[in-house]
Amino acid sequence: MILFLAARPVTAPPVRPAPRRSGRRLLAPYRRIFAHPGTRAFTAANLLARLPMGMLSVSAVLMIAGSRGSYALAGAVTATGLAATALAGPWTARLIDRHGQARAAVPATALAVLGSLSLLLCVHYGAPDWTLFASYAATATTPNTGGLARARWAHLLRDDPAARHTANSFEQAADELCFLLGPVLATLLCTTLFPEAGTAMAASLLLTGMLLFAAQRGTEPPVVARSTARARSPLRLPGLPPLLLTFGCTGAIFGSMEVVTLAYADAHGIRSAAGALLALQAAGSAAAGLLYGLLRPTGRGTRRFRGCVGAMAALMLLPPLAATAGGPAALAVALTAAGMATAPAMVTGMGLVQSRTPAGRLNEGMTLAVTALLAGIAAGSATGGWAVEQLSGPGLGYAVPAAAAALALATSLRHRA
Repeated sequence: MILFLAARPVTAPPVRPAPRRSGRRLLAPYRRIFAHPGTRAFTAANLLARLPMGMLSVSAVLMIAGSRGSYALAGAVTATGLAATALAGPWTARLIDRHGQARAAVPATALAVLGSLSLLLCVHYGAPDWTLFASYAATATTPNTGGLARARWAHLLRDDPAARHTANSFEQAADELCFLLGPVLATLLCTTLFPEAGTAMAASLLLTGMLLFAAQRGTEPPVVARSTARARSPLRLPGLPPLLLTFGCTGAIFGSMEVVTLAYADAHGIRSAAGALLALQAAGSAAAGLLYGLLRPTGRGTRRFRGCVGAMAALMLLPPLAATAGGPAALAVALTAAGMATAPAMVTGMGLVQSRTPAGRLNEGMTLAVTALLAGIAAGSATGGWAVEQLSGPGLGYAVPAAAAALALATSLRHRA
């Protein structure tokens, strides 16, 4: 028996094929962009600095209203800061383009942090109301942290349009995540610790994150010669003003959606669930942004942008239908679906801004897009509030974001975006 077994040919056991790593292949575009040296470090630092963007206004409102007992004063102070940001933002971005991210963004951030700390002290020690306006206006020098990260990606991936598309998609999802978590963290700090806790934490995160971000000099875009950078203002570039108008209409969607959703939840006795409804919209947008980044862009950017805006306009019809014909549960589903349309439009639009802005003006061009968004948010908030009070039911207020989306589509179709 032993001789028989020894005489048998030795064959290797059958090798089973390794399981296909579909998940790793699916995430390959993101793994590829983060394989570049230094990208993970500057992304982590930038996310730390970007999180306060969703905390500052909410923290200021809770802090001022809690100490002064006036939401009107809190709203006026934050509105002043928004207007100041719209004016100072492009100026700050121009300095960053001219002198570099580390040299210009850090002092601008330090000034903004001093403004937040001044606001905190003025509220805590009962300073006159005018000091609140002056202090919060000083925070307008806060750099466009998302734009700083996008500028680094644009420099590192300047020869790879598909990778830039993936990076822009990731940055859009990061924006949504920060504006989703920021208000929650601010509310938690201000209500469980003390009213000034949210502002103090936001200022600390902003300064720490920006210092860490600026320290990553290996991925910082080089400064373009001043004669080239000053050649032409981004506002005079062909195709950019219509893009900014479309960004403004998109901002009106965000601003009106927030106000209308708060009013709808209050009217249905679920005021505490208003934040969850808005979070579903942001979560849908973040998920869509990440999935959109996995796709390889095809065709002209203008045509893709119009298609994304058209999809956004179509899906924005769902919330008014759900609010009037359904209930809160149907509205939650509709808001999630509607949110999934905004990220692809924003990603494609920001890609067009990058492609049509000179390298020496890139931060300024992207900050102008953010400024247009902020202006649209302010207009949308005012219009949404008027609609809630004037129309017969809060559900009809969702016609405002739907109309803003339709206006965005009309703007993108009429002009060469």
